[in-house]
Amino acid sequence: MTIMQMSRKYLPDANATMHSGAALAPALSGGMIVTLSGELGAGKTTLVRGLLQGLGWTGPVKSPTYTLVEHYPISSIYFYHFDFYRFDGPAEWEDSGFAEYFRPDALCVIEWPERVRGMLPPTDIALSLRYQDAGRELLLASGTPAGNACLAAFASTAP
Repeated sequence: MTIMQMSRKYLPDANATMHSGAALAPALSGGMIVTLSGELGAGKTTLVRGLLQGLGWTGPVKSPTYTLVEHYPISSIYFYHFDFYRFDGPAEWEDSGFAEYFRPDALCVIEWPERVRGMLPPTDIALSLRYQDAGRELLLASGTPAGNACLAAFASTAP
């Protein structure tokens, strides 16, 4: 991914992680791809809960670690939350049929994208969570003009 724009944000707790996801959500749209990296327990699914809440989802949100993908129909887009932690390599991607989920009317959020490196379409926003002090550091990088617009909107709304 060629990084066009990058920013960082310190997240002291899970509430701040959810709030950051909710602040980023309004700028997301169908056809976008968001990747989410970080160690186990770093808050990836918590951030996705915030994204979904920011898009108006009020139901439960669970990690797709065992199901590989969770689908959330939200008004005009399909929100797909993938978790490729259990993938052993690109061959599993080929066999999964997941490529058909990446459409103009779908927002695809992917945990553990490194497990399918080289198989995904271009990433609009790459998010990374890492432990820092008692909280987390969120790194945001854009890889497309649409990703740039999202990060600009996030920067103007996030405290």
